[in-house]
Amino acid sequence: MVSRVNSVIAEKLAIDPLSIVGVNRLIEDLGADELDYIEIIMDIEEEFDIEIPDVDLASLLTVGDIYEYLGNVLKIDL
Repeated sequence: MVSRVNSVIAEKLAIDPLSIVGVNRLIEDLGADELDYIEIIMDIEEEFDIEIPDVDLASLLTVGDIYEYLGNVLKIDL
């Protein structure tokens, strides 16, 4: 799951997926803008066949936040 998330982010931001770690903030550290952020979330929803409610978006600031969220939703141990 971690590698799939990293691949989605890396593809959208044109960066090396191996450079992505959980503490990276999508906007501040990885250089995403607001549109990139929305597109990353949409791509993650598609990749994992889930829908992330708008109310949950404010809590998804770091890559680790996304890992944890998906782990909880998909019932996967990280």
